Amino acid sequence: MRAPDFGAPAPELYRAAIEMSAWADKRGFRDVNLLEHHASNDGYLPSPLVLGAGIAAVTENLRIRTNVALLPLYHPLRFAEDAAVLDLISNGRTLFTVGAGYRVEEYEQFGLDITKRPSMMEEALQAVKQAWTGESFEFRGATVRILPRPAQNPSPPIYLGGSVPATAVRAAQFADGYEPLVPHLYDLYIAECKKLGKAAPPPADNRARMVLFFHVAEDPEKAWATIGKHAMYEMNDYGRWAATNSASPYSEISNPDHLRAPGMYEVLTPDEAVQAITQRGGAMFKPLMGGMPPALGWESLELFESKVLPRLGA
Repeated sequence: MRAPDFGAPAPELYRAAIEMSAWADKRGFRDVNLLEHHASNDGYLPSPLVLGAGIAAVTENLRIRTNVALLPLYHPLRFAEDAAVLDLISNGRTLFTVGAGYRVEEYEQFGLDITKRPSMMEEALQAVKQAWTGESFEFRGATVRILPRPAQNPSPPIYLGGSVPATAVRAAQFADGYEPLVPHLYDLYIAECKKLGKAAPPPADNRARMVLFFHVAEDPEKAWATIGKHAMYEMNDYGRWAATNSASPYSEISNPDHLRAPGMYEVLTPDEAVQAITQRGGAMFKPLMGGMPPALGWESLELFESKVLPRLGA
């Protein structure tokens, strides 16, 4: 969720996010994914747990996922408390994918040292899982007990996101699952789990087969004329952020046509959408991508409902 100057205003985007989630819940969508970033010029969503609570209040079945929450930027016990409350509000419909982040600016904003990410992540993962037991434990030299407990028993799953080998190893040691952007790292995760004598759960989604943006339109060329600037903004801004993150699918581009490369941004007719979803087993919608006006997102979702969803056997 981001609101650049040329896009829709933030209040409109946040209202639409909640309304679209309620719409998706009634139509059998599985997840809503909430990302997190800080120190951005466009008001990128900084509080996925807060937005998640708003979504939980208007949905009944939709799973609410942080994907990812930047765990080292939180006090571990405060994250455990807030996440437990979100799990209670949603009646156990949460999955927390967390990551360390990669932007120095985010750590500086909170007075933290980005070079200490690994140890901060390991401490936080262990503390959150202990906190959710509802039992007393030692944390930073003090005995603490965190209540209320989450709704899920024994606790909500915590997956680790990240696309470097060290993250795969850390996920096997401290997390309940792993969500890499680079498929081959999942093989490393499986191997590390075997070393520890634990089963490796499947990824929470088939993101490797998804595209960065999926939009349904009767006239894709006409839709591109409006959507293109939002896609360019997202691609280039993420590209600048991830310049040192070689696993990122984003990179700076100057030619808008590059956005249409397979596996990137797709604007499809209803017939094409049926074929793509059938082949991939799913689709990941981003109806507010790059500050896109909610009206454009609704056009895609409503066309999906009327001309695609009935043909998927959903």
